[in-house]
Amino acid sequence: MRSRTTYHPNLFQEEWTIRRFRPREKEDEIRINHRIRVREVRLIGADGSQLGIMETRKALEMAQNLGLDLCEVSPKAKPPVCKILDYGKFKYEQKKKKSAAKKKQAVTTLKEVQFRPRTDTHDIDYKVRNILRFLEEGNKVKVSIRFRGREMAHTEIGHDLVKKILERVGDAGVMDQRAKMESRVLSFTLSPNPKAKKPKKPAAPTPPAKPEEGAQPAGSA
Repeated sequence: MRSRTTYHPNLFQEEWTIRRFRPREKEDEIRINHRIRVREVRLIGADGSQLGIMETRKALEMAQNLGLDLCEVSPKAKPPVCKILDYGKFKYEQKKKKSAAKKKQAVTTLKEVQFRPRTDTHDIDYKVRNILRFLEEGNKVKVSIRFRGREMAHTEIGHDLVKKILERVGDAGVMDQRAKMESRVLSFTLSPNPKAKKPKKPAAPTPPAKPEEGAQPAGSA
């Protein structure tokens, strides 16, 4: 007598749902413990020792016996390299390293300082101080001299002003390219000079010495 197979629609529906909605792993996501699906791995112990190639099941068992995790640190190697470690602590240290690396990356911003051809000496000095401050902060500075109306007939005044600005800036900035005229604006860009010496901060004043106990002030009888 032939056995009959019973059809369970709910069972097949449940299996299809699990396969359909299983979350996809990100490419940069680190696999740990039971998510490591290869047959064998090259194992590094918690102390950094090389334990050789072994079955993933055995490596996972060793990690669990130590109360730690099996972490796949080099998935593209053949076989993949795994390490026994505390995954929570490892993830925290990785996040800390990324944060420190971002802080070290210098963010360069382009600042703009505008002049007029007949800007007086006081305003030139004030605006040059802003240029020096921007350069000291590591930013690039676009210097623009804007002409209006009949001022366009005397563009040489603008070029003279460029020379005055560069003299005041000194070696704090390096001109990326010569000043050029575009429409009614004569402009050039300055970059921080890595070889420039930063001005030293003035030393804090020394507090006056306190008189010794029992000593009379000078001039007293």
